[in-house]
Amino acid sequence: MKKIFAGAVSAIALATAAQAADEVTLQLKWVTQAQFAGYYVAADKGFYEEEGLDVTIKPGGPDIAPAQVIAGGGADVVLDWMPSALASREKGLPIVNIAQPFKSSGMMLTCWKDTGIEKPEDLKGKTIGVWFFGNEYPFLSWMSSLGIGTEGGDDGVTVLKQGFNVDPLLQRQADCISTMTYNEYWQVIDAGVTPEELITFKYEDQGVATLEDGIYVMEENLADPAFEDKMVRFVKASMKGWKYAEENPDEAAMIVLDNDETGAQTETHQKRMMGEIAKLTAGSNGTLDEADYTRTVETLLGGGSDPVITKEPEGAWTHQITDKALN
Repeated sequence: MKKIFAGAVSAIALATAAQAADEVTLQLKWVTQAQFAGYYVAADKGFYEEEGLDVTIKPGGPDIAPAQVIAGGGADVVLDWMPSALASREKGLPIVNIAQPFKSSGMMLTCWKDTGIEKPEDLKGKTIGVWFFGNEYPFLSWMSSLGIGTEGGDDGVTVLKQGFNVDPLLQRQADCISTMTYNEYWQVIDAGVTPEELITFKYEDQGVATLEDGIYVMEENLADPAFEDKMVRFVKASMKGWKYAEENPDEAAMIVLDNDETGAQTETHQKRMMGEIAKLTAGSNGTLDEADYTRTVETLLGGGSDPVITKEPEGAWTHQITDKALN
């Protein structure tokens, strides 16, 4: 009888906990892939559940801008690159960085070596594929720092608005295209191109790398103690997921695949991607490094006649959440 009673009490407690779980909606910056493994791992391993959270992860896509989603109330928290987030903030959307799982940038240009490009200055007169929807800002700042215009001509570059694929390079429509170390570069290689045929320029090596895949919320919500508490638990569980993914990359990749409803991803690509992603999250416990933030802002302000942001941001980040979640 005691065992039955204890079991009933346990079942009631579990049911109550499930009912009491706080809902959180997370909007990703892109489609389901290892770029977001930490969040899928946190959900799969029960890290969110342990923190009393019921997290819904919404994949992104080419027509989804995280800033617009959170502005419209479609998510509690979003992932975005800092250039895009700071540009949105200057335009009036008060989003705030509450955590920064990615320590390093994976962005780079991938170019055909036979075009004669050996150094960044050789980009003059070339056609460059550039992502937009907020992803163009680091590139524009880089060109401005080099004194290279983006309106074409022998002393400038011709910007090709690049879709989220590598076709412009493969079809020779562009001399260089935007790629990530963990994704599009390998799509080029998988298409039959050898690394020896290419030359790459990592933004980190050029001193213009900006922060990617930060965690952002609406500023006004941080004044709500209940929301703050949810975000503390969300960041704590998410970083636990990220560190698990770093230590178990193959398992993390398989968890991502299990959550890919499109079936578009492959095991080989996702395992390779997770290996590269782990290099970018390594060294971060989720706390935004002020030096990394300052470097990003300086890069964006150095945009010549058309800077990404026109003034030093105020209130664009906080340690309010990570101080409680990670210390």
